[in-house]
Amino acid sequence: MRMHNADETCGIAQAAVVLGDWWNVLVLREIARGHVRFDALAAEIGLSRNVLTERLGRLVARGVLRRSLYQRRPVRYEYLLTDAGAALLPLLVAMQDWGDRWMLGDGSLTAISAQDGSEHARVHALVGTELPDGLALPSTRGEETAELPLISAEARATVLFAYPGTGVDWGDPPIPGAHGCTLENRLFRDAWPTFRRAGVDVRGVSTQFAHEQAAFARAEEVPYALLSDAAHRLAAALRLPTFRGAGRLRHKRLILVADAERTVRHALFPVVDVPHAVDESLRLAAECARTP
Repeated sequence: MRMHNADETCGIAQAAVVLGDWWNVLVLREIARGHVRFDALAAEIGLSRNVLTERLGRLVARGVLRRSLYQRRPVRYEYLLTDAGAALLPLLVAMQDWGDRWMLGDGSLTAISAQDGSEHARVHALVGTELPDGLALPSTRGEETAELPLISAEARATVLFAYPGTGVDWGDPPIPGAHGCTLENRLFRDAWPTFRRAGVDVRGVSTQFAHEQAAFARAEEVPYALLSDAAHRLAAALRLPTFRGAGRLRHKRLILVADAERTVRHALFPVVDVPHAVDESLRLAAECARTP
């Protein structure tokens, strides 16, 4: 990209060198989703091999991607995000949020979604797909803080529920659908023994920081893990619906039920009736845990 001399000290202009190209953005989107090999990228984006090779080379040269050898004969590489590339994930999620609201929606600020909308289609398209292998998020369980994977290794099924945030002032008038996060966590907490008897684990995820979640978990005696997606790695990997509220991009409320092999078996979205959704997730997850 040709730049004016005045742009040499402008961070926006420098970022546009990387993100100002349509194909570069889609390549980064797909790598964030876990499509890190050349053939998978070509298939997902529909880009010619020559153009894809050129774009990948540029992103490697810019320090956004790095190549990792996974096969010697013939030589094959995976393309992985560097620290600089991972730092672009919040921007990709913000672009998706803007597109969902202003290009695919009517501009309304809301934490819910229409059943005939793009967000609904994306979430329900996750059914039958595998959650990203190796993606671990900062978490808290009781007094412990560590990175945990999305899916429990010990459980026969896992309920992963995303929520906007606890203890947040959603303003006046409040954002539709944003309230109810504390209630949702309390309902999962109270049903926790039943989930465990069914061989099911529960994990909550929000874009709040781990220390915020830890304080909430202690105050509410939350027995399951809360995962922090403050860096938006999960939102980018699954293209989860978000909204901007109280100064931060937030997950819209949804529930995924996955089996022990990380395959999403059920998706509940939008979640409007929280008590019913918690009960339904228990029923679906218990059924999933019983399936050989």
